[in-house]
Amino acid sequence: MKISTLFYVLGQGIKSTFKNKWFSLASIATISACLFLFGLCYAVVMNFQYMVKTAEEGVSVTVFFDEGISDERIAEIGTLIINHTAVSKANYISAEAAWESFKTEYLGEYADGFTENPLENSMNYEVYLNDVSRQAELVQYLEGMEGVRQVNKSEITANTLSGMNKLIAYVSVGIIAILLAVSVFLISNTVMIGISVRKEEIAIMKYIGATDFFVRAPFIIEGIIIGAVGSLIPLAIIYVVYNKVIEYIMTRFAILTSLLKFLPVEEIFHYLFPIALVLGIGIGFVGSFATVRRHLRV
Repeated sequence: MKISTLFYVLGQGIKSTFKNKWFSLASIATISACLFLFGLCYAVVMNFQYMVKTAEEGVSVTVFFDEGISDERIAEIGTLIINHTAVSKANYISAEAAWESFKTEYLGEYADGFTENPLENSMNYEVYLNDVSRQAELVQYLEGMEGVRQVNKSEITANTLSGMNKLIAYVSVGIIAILLAVSVFLISNTVMIGISVRKEEIAIMKYIGATDFFVRAPFIIEGIIIGAVGSLIPLAIIYVVYNKVIEYIMTRFAILTSLLKFLPVEEIFHYLFPIALVLGIGIGFVGSFATVRRHLRV
């Protein structure tokens, strides 16, 4: 294909976008609406996953040791724990530190009546997981260690958080698939209307010897342009609105500040921008290409 032909086809695609502005605006509005919903869904899902992940970071198992265990064996157990792939960190709590924490939290001034440490054998490791769904695996591993007396776990919390993660994944995949299908269907119908309006123009091009590529290419370029513009508009709206919505929620529901943890807009757009742009261009390309191939009959 000659360079001059390529530039001509590109020019025709751009001209066609502006020439048929009402069809172009309808397609852009369709893609924008679908990608806006996709962006909202993505932001909600990412923030929900972030909140669940934050909650997971607070879930731990506590490892207690046999009486009379040596400091060397405690250190060895600590090394084995931190090297496990399911562990993000492990904090050693000495008997003295456990007693100080207990006094401060529960006894206050009444702690002066104790002359000895009643938690003498309560030294332990607080073990935090990088994946709460692996708690059962980790607990089994810990209970099999020599010198470990007891392992306390939060089984209900772990199962709940793990189930929420799976639910979020399934729901988000379902919503995204529906939105993409709707987008392709709507833009396909819009392009088909545009083709029916320009049947005479297409027939003339074929009569003077235009190739199939020469006829189809402007429609495909038009679809790509519409997809790109249709993706940038909702991205701009979401970028402007996101921080305002978060600020409103944090002000309106200040009592939930400790529970509601939101991602900054830059982190959301780190993945949302390229994904939405590719989706918009892809929807425009697929919708126009499939429709042109099916309905032009050239």
